[in-house]
Amino acid sequence: MTTAKKDLAQSVELMVKKGSFVEIRRVLLEPSERAEHLPEETKKVPFEARIRGLLLRDARLGEEAEIETRIGRIVRGTLVAEDPPFTYGFGKPVRELIDVSRELRKEIGQS
Repeated sequence: MTTAKKDLAQSVELMVKKGSFVEIRRVLLEPSERAEHLPEETKKVPFEARIRGLLLRDARLGEEAEIETRIGRIVRGTLVAEDPPFTYGFGKPVRELIDVSRELRKEIGQS
């Protein structure tokens, strides 16, 4: 395969279609705009938001894109992911809360 064909295949592969669920990155504050009282490690990096929604026009990963969020906001930023997974969690269960929950259910008559 020629280099031109490889480049074309790669650019088509990175194209994300309108209506896809995506995540964008938007810089809210550059390092120079951050508060002075922050730790040095924190002040060195931009303050950014990662926002998810539906892509309003075809775009390539890494390019500027516009999305509509679930509540209808229109937001612009750099397209970073298509079909991003939900990877957050709430940590380990807290034993005390489990115990209190069981006790309260017994007191109000639920099992």
